[in-house]
Amino acid sequence: MRTPADQSGLDPLSGDQSDVFGPELGEFPHADERRSQAATDEGMKTGTTTVGIDAGDAVVLATDMRASMGNMVSSKDVQKVEQIHPTGALTIAGSVSAAQSLIETLKAESNLFEVRRSKQMSMQALSTLTGNLLRSGAFFIVSPILGGVDDTGSHVYSIDALGGTTEEDYAVSGSGSQFALGVLEQEFEEDMGVEAAKDVATKCIKSAMERDTASGNGINIAVVTDEGVDVTKEKDIDALL
Repeated sequence: MRTPADQSGLDPLSGDQSDVFGPELGEFPHADERRSQAATDEGMKTGTTTVGIDAGDAVVLATDMRASMGNMVSSKDVQKVEQIHPTGALTIAGSVSAAQSLIETLKAESNLFEVRRSKQMSMQALSTLTGNLLRSGAFFIVSPILGGVDDTGSHVYSIDALGGTTEEDYAVSGSGSQFALGVLEQEFEEDMGVEAAKDVATKCIKSAMERDTASGNGINIAVVTDEGVDVTKEKDIDALL
């Protein structure tokens, strides 16, 4: 387990040593009010199972496709993994509204970073920025997994709802995570390759769907390489096994 805490070598901007881990758009006001509102939020949520696997020179991310509102299935076709960086993607678990806002903010921050510094944000910087945004309270009750590839290789980051960030070989989040984790512990191998990682990720989601009522209705799989992000979906998960 590795924490992305090394902040050496920051770029100067306009003569100052700027903080690349802070949002380019500025800080979010009224964080305490946002946090208290989120605690009683009755909006749509993704109970969810999401998985991230380091596949050597790539990352595989997988999620189910169900969203819930209380005891009701509110959607059967939710894409819970989104590209947020030219070579990075984020899975979502938690409040749909907050997750959608977080994804759009990270896309904007990544684009602004590239425009202002003439280079892409590293995965370490992107993971720390994501944690800082969650810690601000503006996106409370979101527990994402970040996967991406940069000049230093492939990376999977587990990020909790309060912004705690750790780099892992594999990670899970959501209500079905305990079922998926059991499969990962048995099946994961270092440098297993993309196809093997996709197979393991599919088994993880299938296992969770069989026991977790908040997970179901198909699978989204994202393959992240140094060439970009490819997201596919399959309603019949057995067809992939």
